[in-house]
Amino acid sequence: MRKWSPLLQANRRRTCYSLPVSVKKCVVSFKDTDGFRHAVEVDAESLYEAAAVAAQSFATHGFAPAPGTEIEIEVKAPAVTHTVTMKRVQAWVLSSAKSPKDRVLKDRLKEMLAGLPSA
Repeated sequence: MRKWSPLLQANRRRTCYSLPVSVKKCVVSFKDTDGFRHAVEVDAESLYEAAAVAAQSFATHGFAPAPGTEIEIEVKAPAVTHTVTMKRVQAWVLSSAKSPKDRVLKDRLKEMLAGLPSA
């Protein structure tokens, strides 16, 4: 088995980010304080993008999820479901970017989330 130096391992991991990511259809939903489930279908390249785009849509229709709200993201074809809190989405958007492409995405999502309640 070949041993890689820590620097080479880090460089190998970074190259994975430059691979093209396909846009997926996602159904994003959350349950409000009254127990009602709200859902919207969005197109996104990442879970955080899906959550941010959906949160903006929910807010536009008067159902902005609070920071501690669990957001469920179901990725279509093949169907996969993930759950993340709005607080975690907001923290990711505010975290440092790993690449220029990542920075552009985070800036765009930050604008989308600007009108929502923050953590």
